[in-house]
Amino acid sequence: MQGNTLRGTSGSTPAVLGLRQNLAQFMLLVAVNALVGGTLGQERTVLPLLASQEFHLDLYTGALTYILAFGLSKAAMNYFAGTLSDRYGRKPVLIAGWLAAVPVPVMLIVGPSWGWIVAANVLLGVSQGLTWSTAVIMKMDLVGPKQRGLAMGFNEAAGYLGVAVTALATGYLATAYGLRPAPFLLGAAYIALGLGLTVLAVRETHHHARTEAAGHVSAQGGAHAGLTTGQVFTLTSFKDRSLSAASQAGLVNNLNDGLAWGLFPVLFAGAGLGLGQIGILAAAYPAAWGAAQLVTGAASDRWGRKWFIAAGMLVQAAALAVIASAHGFAPWLAGAVVLGLGTAMVYPTLLAAIGDVAHPAWRARSVGVYRLWRDGGFAVGALLSGVLADLYGIPAAIAAVAVLTAVSGLVVAVRMRGNDHAAGQTP
Repeated sequence: MQGNTLRGTSGSTPAVLGLRQNLAQFMLLVAVNALVGGTLGQERTVLPLLASQEFHLDLYTGALTYILAFGLSKAAMNYFAGTLSDRYGRKPVLIAGWLAAVPVPVMLIVGPSWGWIVAANVLLGVSQGLTWSTAVIMKMDLVGPKQRGLAMGFNEAAGYLGVAVTALATGYLATAYGLRPAPFLLGAAYIALGLGLTVLAVRETHHHARTEAAGHVSAQGGAHAGLTTGQVFTLTSFKDRSLSAASQAGLVNNLNDGLAWGLFPVLFAGAGLGLGQIGILAAAYPAAWGAAQLVTGAASDRWGRKWFIAAGMLVQAAALAVIASAHGFAPWLAGAVVLGLGTAMVYPTLLAAIGDVAHPAWRARSVGVYRLWRDGGFAVGALLSGVLADLYGIPAAIAAVAVLTAVSGLVVAVRMRGNDHAAGQTP
């Protein structure tokens, strides 16, 4: 495992890069991100059913307003998380993210109108953008370039296994005790534990990024250390082939995740499935996604990023097509598992691909821009899938998103460079 020791650009005590050398802090951050995922997972099974059964929102577009609110606020906070963590350090941003989540379970429990639920999801998006983005950045800081895919695999696996376990648990809690308040009390416990661990045990990692910057080799000439925030945005979004290809794939990936979050439980409930079965289906997708990332992230370190991403998008498209055309618990379960496996091929690999090209001096900002586009997919998915479901039904909405996902994979195959995963490594 990597163990580079270089003096940071500030002249401070050298930081040691590598997973083994920073294992305790790395695993603590893995645990913190599992709690971040669990905070999101409290909604996956329950909220779509709350919209239809308690607030009587018949139109899918109306019910999906909470995902739109979540996606917009999370996307914006992803962008600011990178800039703020470069300016003030990683740990203060992580703490701020947990503090933003504190009111969310209370609002979900006592909210007398749908507006309260939407407002809670604005705060949840703020929290998720700050906490998840910062956890990603801190793990990149600690491990250095050689094990970036492995680090992202662990990070995303922890987060989405947290989503899956909580989605399953809240399904059973809702069956036993009702849609409110029991499922959201679990989320409140996650927030309290995550905030406590962050304040008491997590250490700052910004100096690790400065250490890596001293030996960084840029992937291409425009990716030097001295870029402004505006230049980082333009390069990540449009100009660099690999960064822009990753950004559009991230957006489409979360577009179909927003579809799965908002419409799958409604589709399953409409077919007569009970809360327990819906909870299993809601958990199967992020569970397969989370567990498989332990393999796919590390594999992309060895074999490269491009074809993992392109193939993963096509696998997701095929799984969505199966879900759109199937009927019944068993085929939907198979489709959900395959969708999770395709997402696992893509999710940590996209983050690692951004880290490969971005200079450590502005990597946090580039990750923020990528995650701005990626989580903007929640908002796009909520609007697009809601409108299509209202007009043509849920299966047609799922089929349309399957086509978009396949096209995104082809864009990656054509546009992304194939050798960036080795470019940022210190010689």
